[in-house]
Amino acid sequence: MNNLAIIPARGGSKRIPRKNIKPFLGKPIIAYSIEAALQSNLFSEVMVSTDDEEIASVAIKYGAKVPFIRSRETADDFATLADVVEEVIQQYIQKSKLFDFGCCILPTSPLLQQKMMSEAFELIQKEGYDSVKPVVPFSYPVQRALKLKDNRTEMFYPEHIRSRSQDLEQAYHDAGQFYWFKFDKGMTGPKKGAIVLSDIESQDIDSYTDWQIAEMKYKLLYDTSH
Repeated sequence: MNNLAIIPARGGSKRIPRKNIKPFLGKPIIAYSIEAALQSNLFSEVMVSTDDEEIASVAIKYGAKVPFIRSRETADDFATLADVVEEVIQQYIQKSKLFDFGCCILPTSPLLQQKMMSEAFELIQKEGYDSVKPVVPFSYPVQRALKLKDNRTEMFYPEHIRSRSQDLEQAYHDAGQFYWFKFDKGMTGPKKGAIVLSDIESQDIDSYTDWQIAEMKYKLLYDTSH
């Protein structure tokens, strides 16, 4: 398949230092994303976009390519994923190397499952979406969300104060794992689709507590006790 996997992994993570290559149950966390992409047989090339030599070395060790070093502009705290992906696309265009689809896979996605990437890829082809990503249902109705001011609560949506939870529309949030997109449009195309994951199939990792929860979920998903 003529698809490109892009794994963005800069070196300057703040909340968890060296997060992208920190050991997760025995190997660098980025290795899980690289191996999932390689083993899926969905990609003709798997590359890592990084500004860090150590991350580049780890990425190459686990089978990814690092064809160029990320620019300073896309390695700071203000660059978006779309910025990083666009830089990669332009680098490949300059080399006259084009793909049909790209998939931006986050480097801290140890719960990533190949079958979900395949399901999302089938969806983007079948429905003609510009991009497809996995989402997770909120565990509690967002319409009943509260804000706190000086220890006093107020509803964000007071019109739902008497609404029953079961009568409210389900809301979802980004699973933060991967983003399929048409290579010629990047990640900014307006027609966006999604597949739904369960809570145990994803975990945002922004703190050490998140990290521990992700390890527990991984063990539950893959039964690593034996």
